[in-house]
Amino acid sequence: MNLPEIVSRDEWLAARQRLLAEEKELTRRRDTLNADRRRLPMVRIEKEYHFEGPAGRVSLLELFGDSSQLIVQHIMFDPDWDAACPSCTASMDESTPALLDHLKARGTAYARVSRAPFAKIAASAQVHGWTFPWYSAYGTDFNYDFHVTLDPAVAAAEYNYRSQREWAAIDPDWLDLESTEVPGVSCFLRDGDDLYHTYSTFARGTELIGGLTYPLLDLTALGRQEEWEEPKGRAASSRAADPSFRS
Repeated sequence: MNLPEIVSRDEWLAARQRLLAEEKELTRRRDTLNADRRRLPMVRIEKEYHFEGPAGRVSLLELFGDSSQLIVQHIMFDPDWDAACPSCTASMDESTPALLDHLKARGTAYARVSRAPFAKIAASAQVHGWTFPWYSAYGTDFNYDFHVTLDPAVAAAEYNYRSQREWAAIDPDWLDLESTEVPGVSCFLRDGDDLYHTYSTFARGTELIGGLTYPLLDLTALGRQEEWEEPKGRAASSRAADPSFRS
């Protein structure tokens, strides 16, 4: 193992103060970035979207409840699968009722949406003991319109604001893309009964809502213990990036 260098308390403190200056700069940059995100324009939702949930069919507007904002976590759960993807499952494991309460206190609803039929969603939730809002978009355009189901046979494939052609220039396997589910988070705002799409993030952008595990590990000397991290050899064993935490 390539453990941290052993130094005196004074040397550690000097190094920590240098890092603190970088952390403070990152905090200020994050505050600026968050403000820029809030300044993004928004797009009116013109299409009627409906979902299946425990109380039956509901509209996108109804997912807001009495809140003015809605965050949707797009859970990867193909209709042919028996369960959601392991990484999405791990993030849902870290969800608590208090999270929903805290968001609601700030006028924000939070729901999960998957393309699997609701019967499969309900069965999966029961196995894990989950009681949070989780809806099915089965048979609708919702996942395709928000680019979390990619299927060129149904709609032009776009992921993380790049077209299939742009991705193929990076990875030729994209030329043979078949139907696939990808993770994402989308945010919506309501003004009366008018709904607007304000933000979506994909790929590593979803770490923001993946739970506390990664942020807490990022504070430690051994980090996430994944192969891509620096410095190399820090952990006794490392693995490929695995947000399911099964390895």
